[in-house]
Amino acid sequence: MKVYRVKVNGKVYEVELESVTEKEGPVKADAAGEKSASAPAAEAASGDNVLRAPMQGTIIDIKVEPGQRVNRGDVVVVLEAMKLENNIVAPTTGIVKEILVSKGQNVANQEPILTIG
Repeated sequence: MKVYRVKVNGKVYEVELESVTEKEGPVKADAAGEKSASAPAAEAASGDNVLRAPMQGTIIDIKVEPGQRVNRGDVVVVLEAMKLENNIVAPTTGIVKEILVSKGQNVANQEPILTIG
């Protein structure tokens, strides 16, 4: 563990950082059960990846169609939240199985948007 001092808006904080090794794969929650903000998709029971809305907002564009192949990082949906357009990207490479939302629809935080298999 390394301890660093960080100054934010004039206030000093001490932060402890643990040295870890780099490896491929999803980020896992710690023992306290915290959810990872960098993993927007969750595995469905069928083995498909369910892409969930990372925030509440309105779907303003759907860039894919069922049956279309997508690569990890491709923009699949544009979500407007607080007057900002947010590109929602595919968490994995695969085929779009099902689109669960429509253009103009309001979605809640973590609401399923589409599935990729």
